[in-house]
Order: sequence, then C-alpha cells, then structure tokens
Amino acid sequence: MESKRQKQVGEVVRRNFSMVLQNEGGYIYGTEPMVTVTSVKVSPDMGIAKVYLSVYNVEDKQSVILQMDASNQKLRQSLAHRVKRHMRRVPELHFYLDDTLDEMYRLNGLFNRLGKDDQPDSDLDELSKEL
Repeated sequence: MESKRQKQVGEVVRRNFSMVLQNEGGYIYGTEPMVTVTSVKVSPDMGIAKVYLSVYNVEDKQSVILQMDASNQKLRQSLAHRVKRHMRRVPELHFYLDDTLDEMYRLNGLFNRLGKDDQPDSDLDELSKEL
C-alpha cells in the first residue's frame, strides 16, 4: 500500500511529466501518436517512478514506449527542471503501457455483439410460430 507521501510525489510527477510530454513528446515519438500519462507509482524510497502511459493513434504502441526509454535521460532532465522546487531528487523513470482503456473498448464490443446475437431474427420468429 502506498503511503501518503508516495501518492503526493506520484501526483507531482504525473502532472509535470504530462507537461513535459506536451512540450517535448513530438520530438521523441513524432506528432502522430497521442500519449497520456494515466498514473505514476513511486517506490517507497522515492527512487523509482513507474509511469503508466496510454498510447493512441498508432498500431505499434510498444515502439512508442521503446522510443521513450531511449530518450529517458532527456525526459528525466526536463522533468527535473520542472519539479526542482518540489523535490530534491528526481526519481528514475520506468515506462509501462497502460492498456486498460483498449481492453474496455474490446470488452464493450464483445458485449455489444452478444447483445445483438440474443435478439431473435424475424425468420426465426416465423419458424417458431410455424412449429
């Protein structure tokens, strides 16, 4: 369970890292993908921050995460510049793909298909009346 301080630091990192991605994300992964920071989990020693990202408008989402890993040092420096008044030490950034929204859309589509399959066709109604 996260402590209150871990949650506070995670929120500071999330807000400021979102701004970093708005300013510098286009230089790292291009202008086509849209990347959103969904959450940040900070380790108890405040040394590691797990940044969960949602990626849209691109098929290969893992490639965007890999490009961000390659530019990790630059992103961390930009984050440090933004949070220098709030934190003494900027945590190490680890990026993870958050696909909960994609999974929600997939399940929603499956439920919609199930709902359509449950509705009887007019041909089946006529056949059942004849029997």
